[in-house]
Amino acid sequence: MKRTFSFGLDREPLVIVAGTAFIAATYGLVRLAYGLFLPDVQTDLALDSARAGYISSGSSLVYCLAAVCGFLYGRRYPRALIVVATVTAAGGVWGMAAAGNLIVFGLFAVISSAGAGLASPALVSVVRRNIAADRVDRAQSMVNSGTGPGLVGAGALALVFLPEWRVTWAVIGVVTVIIAVGLLAADRPGSAGRDEQAPTFSVAWVRRHATALTVAVLMGAASSAMWTYGRAILVDNGGSSQRGTTIAWIMIGIGGAAVALTAAPLARWSATSAWTLSCSTMTAGIVLVAAAPGRMTVALIGCLLFGWGFTSATSALIAWTSTIDAARSAAGTALLFIALMFGQAVGATALGAVITAVGYGFAFIVAAVASAVSIAVALLDRTGRRADADERPGSGEPGHEPSAGPAPIERITGELEGRQRR
Repeated sequence: MKRTFSFGLDREPLVIVAGTAFIAATYGLVRLAYGLFLPDVQTDLALDSARAGYISSGSSLVYCLAAVCGFLYGRRYPRALIVVATVTAAGGVWGMAAAGNLIVFGLFAVISSAGAGLASPALVSVVRRNIAADRVDRAQSMVNSGTGPGLVGAGALALVFLPEWRVTWAVIGVVTVIIAVGLLAADRPGSAGRDEQAPTFSVAWVRRHATALTVAVLMGAASSAMWTYGRAILVDNGGSSQRGTTIAWIMIGIGGAAVALTAAPLARWSATSAWTLSCSTMTAGIVLVAAAPGRMTVALIGCLLFGWGFTSATSALIAWTSTIDAARSAAGTALLFIALMFGQAVGATALGAVITAVGYGFAFIVAAVASAVSIAVALLDRTGRRADADERPGSGEPGHEPSAGPAPIERITGELEGRQRR
């Protein structure tokens, strides 16, 4: 018994490290690195901004569908989901690397985003069955913080390989497969998850989330400017060097990772207050990049602010739905993050059309306005407010601290995974 217990403890760090790396790969290296490599892809494949937006929108919609599938089957088949996530992510980027024309490239780019949507719910189950109960929530938070380091890793690979974007995508695919093999080796199948009560939904419950859904869509649309066209504006409008624009992307990742340092104090704020600060910071970042794409110091600060603001805003969405109904915060977070990704899909297409017609500057200002409107809408609503941090249901309890990465939907959906046994 003693040896088994000791082995279990030794396994926990391996699962956490491998899980964090898998999030870094599927999110930071695969899904979100599209915007990093876009300028070089545009040059080689004659891809204009409008069609680049269509591809990004398709990727967001596929992510949503994959996340729903992961939510439904993550508890029963986590290892199968990890395998499928690896196949779609690695296979997608390998297909992009080998693409000889725009249609093939776009198809595989869309497919690759399914990996992120499938990975996170699978990791919820893997973490819960490999980590001791009193450490599950913190472990899941650590795993989901992998997006920021993944963005930094993508930037580092870009510094080494660009403008050879095909080689970069090929390497990313290999890295993703290696990480997946390590994760499957670290996982210990067979441990049962904790059963929980089945969720119930109502029109009234969805209506109570109306404001949160609205701001999630607006913020998602606004963020698509940076995720899809952030490096492109620095290259095309700013004339910045390849090295400089890649470092700017790394700054987005550093900003996202920095949320881990600010999560605890921000958790004491009301959801709407946290949203206001986060989206204000994100808006400032977008404006700085739009206003001075040729001044690298300003652009770097803008990217850092955007990375922190976006990631922190995703945590505010979790707090918001917990304030509305803590007992069903898992379902609420799933709903809000699907809205967020839908906003990114709409925003990428709309802003791509604006860039083609008018230019990057105006499109980024439109994105900043959308983000600012989300702040105004939040301030007019009372569902995300509370008088004191201690009044929020679940405040101060394990599992209610904000996530350190833009993939918290699956940390929260872990609360529901036991409901999928039927």
